[in-house]
Amino acid sequence: MPDKIRAARNRTLSLNEDEKIRLLPRLVQASQLANLTNFDNKTINGDLLQVLPFIPDNFADLIIVDPPYNLSKNFHGTKFNSMPEDDYEDFLTSWFELLCQKLKPAGSLYMCGDWKCTSALQRVIARRLTVINRITWQRDKGRGAKNNWKNNMEDIWFAVKNPRDYYFNAAAVMQKRRVLAPYKINGHPKDWEETANGNFRLTYPANFWDDISIPFWSMPENTDHPTQKPEKLYAKLILASSRPGDMVFDPFLGSGTASVVAKKLNRRYCGVEINKEYCLWAEKRLENAVDCNSIQGYAQGVFWERNSTLTTKS
Repeated sequence: MPDKIRAARNRTLSLNEDEKIRLLPRLVQASQLANLTNFDNKTINGDLLQVLPFIPDNFADLIIVDPPYNLSKNFHGTKFNSMPEDDYEDFLTSWFELLCQKLKPAGSLYMCGDWKCTSALQRVIARRLTVINRITWQRDKGRGAKNNWKNNMEDIWFAVKNPRDYYFNAAAVMQKRRVLAPYKINGHPKDWEETANGNFRLTYPANFWDDISIPFWSMPENTDHPTQKPEKLYAKLILASSRPGDMVFDPFLGSGTASVVAKKLNRRYCGVEINKEYCLWAEKRLENAVDCNSIQGYAQGVFWERNSTLTTKS
């Protein structure tokens, strides 16, 4: 298939054949796992059920899981077909119990889903881990449908192995919100700051996120992956639930968002992805992150509101 012809301003990642040849040796193939002793900062190209037995137990401080939702979807030749809910739950169970063995005793896990599969996710997670919370984030994309409500939200389930011993840093994921009706005491701002660009307040993170922008053609993080997660979304999970140097593991890596954000935030990473093309995209994004570690929407140590003009500096 010929390469797409893109507009000059389109920043969607693409790879030419020379780049694919150059990046391919960086991938770890399933056939190499038996001799692999160091899984740090690796992109593994293989089927998850075949790869997981080689991943060391108690390996990850943080696991971020974005499995195929219960929808029929073609991931550039890797097809996933929707199924009855019981069968989908069996699919989740087939790898989730083994995946939990890879999580450290004080580790955390986040699993993504949409409205259709979220109940199955909760049931499967709760059998092995303690569910701490459910995050709902606004996934505003597309024009919607005339015969139904626009599907505009997705869930992320937050779970841990030990509810009495897990890491969570709320101060690392503070959000900076514009204050429209500033309140003063004795003429001075109360819990907000006055700046030349407007009035702002730092707020603690809640479990509803309305500040996420879906990657699109003018953003350098954008790829042609049909269900790519935004870097800003994963940055919140990684900053809140891991320390610098910790291992972040993504068993359904896709185009590499978890690994790329972990690298930008000085964490170690490891990802598994069955689609070779996506693995190569991930490696290209990791290469790009060496020279540019900015994350759209995260600047000056805080998360800014969506479409803010003050979010370009890392």
